[in-house]
Amino acid sequence: MPETHGGFIGIHFFQITRLPTESRGHVQTITPSAAGQILPTTKFSFVLMPRTHFRFSCATEERIFSRLAPTIRLPPKLTNHLNLSNLTGLMNLRNPILLAPLVFSLTANAVTETNKVRPLALEEAIQLALQHNLDVQIERVNPQIARFNLSGLYGAYDPTFSVQLEQRFNSSPGGFDSRTGLTIPGNETYVESLQPGLSGVLPSGLKYDISGDLLNRSSGTRAFVNTTFATNGVLITTNNNIQTENRGFQYNPTIGVNLAQPLLKNFWVDNTRQQIWVDRKTLQITELGVRQQIMNVANLVERAYYDLIFAIENVRVQETALELAERLLSENKRRVEVGALAPLDEKQAAAQAAGSSADLLSARANLEAQENVLKNLITDDYKRWHDVDIQPIEKLLAVPEKFDLMESWGKGMTQRPDLLQSRVDIQRRDIVLRYERNQLFPQLDLIGSYGRNGLDSHWGGALRDIRDETNPRFSYGVLFSIPLSNRGPRNLYRASKAEKVQALLQLKKLEQNILVQIDDSVKLAQTSFERVDATKQARLYAESALSAEQKKLENGKSTSFVVLQLQRDLTTARSEEIRALADYNKALAQLAFNEGTSLERNHLSLEVR
Repeated sequence: MPETHGGFIGIHFFQITRLPTESRGHVQTITPSAAGQILPTTKFSFVLMPRTHFRFSCATEERIFSRLAPTIRLPPKLTNHLNLSNLTGLMNLRNPILLAPLVFSLTANAVTETNKVRPLALEEAIQLALQHNLDVQIERVNPQIARFNLSGLYGAYDPTFSVQLEQRFNSSPGGFDSRTGLTIPGNETYVESLQPGLSGVLPSGLKYDISGDLLNRSSGTRAFVNTTFATNGVLITTNNNIQTENRGFQYNPTIGVNLAQPLLKNFWVDNTRQQIWVDRKTLQITELGVRQQIMNVANLVERAYYDLIFAIENVRVQETALELAERLLSENKRRVEVGALAPLDEKQAAAQAAGSSADLLSARANLEAQENVLKNLITDDYKRWHDVDIQPIEKLLAVPEKFDLMESWGKGMTQRPDLLQSRVDIQRRDIVLRYERNQLFPQLDLIGSYGRNGLDSHWGGALRDIRDETNPRFSYGVLFSIPLSNRGPRNLYRASKAEKVQALLQLKKLEQNILVQIDDSVKLAQTSFERVDATKQARLYAESALSAEQKKLENGKSTSFVVLQLQRDLTTARSEEIRALADYNKALAQLAFNEGTSLERNHLSLEVR
């Protein structure tokens, strides 16, 4: 306990203020003005931990008494200013133990406003990630986009309906024939037409066009000059007056169909069919991409979950190490005071305590970071999870597994989504290559047409002509064309062949990489399992060694230096044991990911709709 002067202990006025996040972990030493009889060398120091934890130490006349304070989380009402200057009743305490109610009061006030603790199982964490992880949500959109693109390509086979309603008027001015000396009279023409049409392309490549003119009504006037002919055949104008004749209405409807079927180029595959087949493969690739992303996120969540457990356990290890260091420091102080120990041993213990405190700060900072890693994976609303303390339910256990390299290789060659994507991409390139090869052929189309015509002064009579096939028409033939050099299609075909060769080499490289990854993962899992037992034995030996050395120190047969070294060894051994457990479970998760069995490992099934 701090020393007293004249029966009174010196109490300072001070404030506790929540530091900004970037200032946490720094030591704040407060030496305010004294009240009453106060030793001038007394200082109060606070080490603020992450989540506003802090350590309390009191130094009086260069004697350090440090103790890990109860975990205090400052509530909002205490974060601005916690001023103890009004506690005048505590200014001159005859018994320092009476300070305890102040500490317990702070703790009681703070507990009511601590962060919410959220117990979380690994299975639940993965389910949350599949529902809320932003990378998974982004990847899920890709199959929808591919499906819309594929459906849009089928629109090329939708028939196109058109209709044209038209009125035309033409007035011819006439003229003068200089050879005969006669005036050529003008005329006027008025036409009304209704032209429907239906055209399109069939999946076989056949182009069709059904069209006609269902009205085609025409009328107008015709101007003429009255003339007579002599007996000798010479034209003689007997009346040069121009007269106008109304010709009346005339209906000439038509209907017909035109067909064109490719026989060579664009016969077994054309541009539209190629794009449809390619987009079908693209849809498969995007669906496999969703599976790949879900596996990746599940693997990351599992690894982050085990890292979080390690971080929590490591904080406990560092807290225990700090307690050991402070206990030894306290014992050394007493021995120094009675002259049974050299001051150097006290300084070494103080240095160990300070180092342990720094390690504890680092462990808590790592805990905060690992918790954020897991939160970022399982939520799309980080603000809602910011003040939540995740408490993993699972324990770090080393469950033995049987490893069969050949079986793992077989799983990887059949279930890895990225490998399946590459194989589908080869199929997609085969489609492109097939199309490019077809474009090397000349254009040879079989063409034909058939139609009917009608003619009458009444519309009904003209339609009867069409119905009765009074005036049919038809045609058939072939259309042949070929580029003289065909340089463009030939080079495109060669480029497609080279791209397929390249894709096959990339596929082979990926297969080999998968074999190596699985082999490495199996060996890592085996080694990690062996490390679990080895680190456990190392921790047990370290505990036994420290216990024996502490007894020797108590009997004066050892030194503080050796005990401090064994304390560090024990802390390292404990951390290594926890690390080995976490690494083994992470290695199993990575092996399942490399095999493509992460979903099965976590009892998940994926159905793409």
